[in-house]
Amino acid sequence: MFDLAPVAVYSCDTSGVIREYNNRAAELWGRKPEPGDTDERFCGSFRLYRPDGTFMPHEQCPMADVLCGKIPGVHDAEVHIQRPDGSRIIVIVNIAPQMDEHGEITGAINCFYDVTARRRAEEVGRHLVAIVEASDDAIISKDLDGIVKSWNRGAQRLFGYTAVEMIGKSISILIPAVRHDEEPHILERIRMGERIEHYETVRLRKDGNLVDISLSVSPLKNSEGKIIGASKIARDITERKRAEVRQDMLTRELQHRTKNVYSVVQAVISRSFAGKSTVGQAEAAVLDRLRSLAQTHVMLIEKDWEGADIADVVRTEMSPFLGRATIEGPTVMLSAKVAQNFALAVHELATNAAKYGALSNATGRVHIHWSVFKPNGHRLFVFRWQEQGGPPVTQPKQKGFGSAVLERVMAEYFETPPTIEFAATGVRYELSGSLDEMTTEKGIIARS
Repeated sequence: MFDLAPVAVYSCDTSGVIREYNNRAAELWGRKPEPGDTDERFCGSFRLYRPDGTFMPHEQCPMADVLCGKIPGVHDAEVHIQRPDGSRIIVIVNIAPQMDEHGEITGAINCFYDVTARRRAEEVGRHLVAIVEASDDAIISKDLDGIVKSWNRGAQRLFGYTAVEMIGKSISILIPAVRHDEEPHILERIRMGERIEHYETVRLRKDGNLVDISLSVSPLKNSEGKIIGASKIARDITERKRAEVRQDMLTRELQHRTKNVYSVVQAVISRSFAGKSTVGQAEAAVLDRLRSLAQTHVMLIEKDWEGADIADVVRTEMSPFLGRATIEGPTVMLSAKVAQNFALAVHELATNAAKYGALSNATGRVHIHWSVFKPNGHRLFVFRWQEQGGPPVTQPKQKGFGSAVLERVMAEYFETPPTIEFAATGVRYELSGSLDEMTTEKGIIARS
């Protein structure tokens, strides 16, 4: 019985010499000491270590402490054993002194058993728990009835419920009414041993808001291999969904803009030849206007086609003449289409001023000003271009692309037709009308 016992057992006399041990003790030690050998004292192991990893001499081991009367006995103490082959195991020791009829210690007996696998499993378990708790993803377990069994911090961050609020409750709390048929279907697949990968759906947060998630669900099995529940990992994909919607919107917008640009380029090319005496003049006019159009498109692309500030549009077109132009007005966010046409209008005004007007000599200047008024609660926008100090101005005899932009294209956005005056003292151009047809949703922001 002693040799067949599943627990390792050995005994020592009062001097610590091993008197006897069973087969299980030899297996755990990894060696067979010679009983009665005075060099083998207190324990048959090759080396001993404390739980903190420090070396433990045999004469300081728990058996030695019991035999010298330092302690009355040992109950469930942890000791690490190193075998001759270098491997280590963890054992739990229980030591009781043996006494004669006078109460004198005559020896001690040690019963110990291997807990290495259990300790390693516990360590792995603690490690896994730490990983689960630290995960940004929601990690949840539930039984086959959909009752929540575990709930990590990622789940609390994602859904707003604490573990106390959810453990023991049905997972259906998170499922919108229109999607309640999803859970029975998921559980049925889990019962069949299936794993569900990256299932995209929508769930309901504690605050009542919906959240887009990607689910991965796996069967949970007990020690006998029977499916007893499911583990679920939920990842917030709200930002990805928003990005997809935004990408789709930008793609459609790009298609629309491409068609629009094509139409504008056609108009620029066809109208730029009017009034030109040579192909070179027409080519220069076309390239100049296309360059202006490209500048505006770069500006709009950088802002994801959400529009552009009128000040940026004006300064970009007036960049060669900024030292001779006064530009002032509040921030007004123009829609993409209006910004494009406004850029063409300012470009035509600047080009004409450089050829014939205030920017064609060394002393002329241009004053560009816009303002916003709110009579009767309606936003009224006024834009003025005034040239001064240039050579005397005369009315042009022929109208071309520039006149079409300044008069007809810009008239689309204003109740009052644009006015352009070719006064001898300098060209004056004015636009006025409702701001609502021109701006993006961001509207106007007052600026000093």
